[in-house]
Amino acid sequence: MNPQAPVYVRAEDDAWLTVVYYHFRAWRGRRPFWAGLFTLLGGFPIAYFPYADLRLGNVSLAMATTGGAGALIIGVLLITLGLALWFQQTIRVFAGVASILLALVSLPVSNLGGFGMGFICSLIGGALALSWAPGQPVDEEPAAQPPAAVPLAKSEAMAGTPGPRETETANTSETTAHADGGRNSAG
Repeated sequence: MNPQAPVYVRAEDDAWLTVVYYHFRAWRGRRPFWAGLFTLLGGFPIAYFPYADLRLGNVSLAMATTGGAGALIIGVLLITLGLALWFQQTIRVFAGVASILLALVSLPVSNLGGFGMGFICSLIGGALALSWAPGQPVDEEPAAQPPAAVPLAKSEAMAGTPGPRETETANTSETTAHADGGRNSAG
C-alpha cells in the first residue's frame, strides 16, 4: 500500500461490507500479505499429496511415500511461516529464506514438491518475503527552502580554481575542452 495514499474516512452511509473491505485493505498494506499467502498455499499440496488416496470404483491409488512424515513437517512449517509473515512482519527475512529452503527440500522429500504446485508457490512466497520492505510515511511539512543564490562576479567565481600547470600551454582558456591543446587530463 502506498504510504502517501489518502486514508479512508468512513461516511455515515457506507455499507458494512465497504468498511470491512477498507479495513482489510489497510491491514494488508502494512505487511507482506502476498508473500504469506503464497507461502501458506505452497504448504498445503506439499503436506497433502503424500497422504492422499484416489478411489476409482474398486481401485484405490495411494500416493504414500517413505517421506510422508517429512512432507507433513515441511508442509506444516510452510503454513506456519505463511501465517507468521502476516502477523509478525519483522521476521520476513528469516521466513523468506526458510520458505525457499523448505521448498527446495520438498523436491526430493514430497513428490517433487507437491507435484510442483507447492514448490513454485513456496518459492514465490519466499522471494516476495525477502523483497518486501515496509513503507515509510512521507512528512506532511514542506521542506525548508534553501537560501537564494547570490550572483558572483567572474573574478569571485574563479577565486577557488587552481592556476595553470607547467605542462599546459600559454593559450589555455577557462574551459577544459580547450585546455592543453584540446587534450583533457584526469588529474
